[in-house]
Amino acid sequence: MELPDLNLKALTVLVRATDSLHEVIKKDVAQYGLNPTEFSVLELLYHQGKQPIQLIGKKVLIASSSITYVIDKLEAKKFVARKACPEDRRVTFTELTKEGQRLMEAIFPEHEKTINEVFQGMDRAEVEAFIETVKKVGYQAKSL
Repeated sequence: MELPDLNLKALTVLVRATDSLHEVIKKDVAQYGLNPTEFSVLELLYHQGKQPIQLIGKKVLIASSSITYVIDKLEAKKFVARKACPEDRRVTFTELTKEGQRLMEAIFPEHEKTINEVFQGMDRAEVEAFIETVKKVGYQAKSL
């Protein structure tokens, strides 16, 4: 098999694997009444604490036009709260509420188990090599 054909096969495998991972995540978080985007925001706030709304979209890879809608939904569920920045009125922070913190403390360990199951057929060295390989592909794609 020539390299261009192998590259196309690699792309197909990567895209199909990504689709499968998205389905696993979607199914996993749906049992808690969340969609993957909502879960990503909660996970960010759970691990990194309060964040400016403007940065949340960049960190969880969602459009800035969608982040307000996602935060509104999470606020309606009482999982997050907005807090104005006292130093800069243009900045609004989002943070987990006590209810949001309790939710993440309850569900994150189970989510982590699910993700670990995805990678259970690989040892540490394989996972590290996988990370480096996928990074190379990502960096190359960004440079185009």
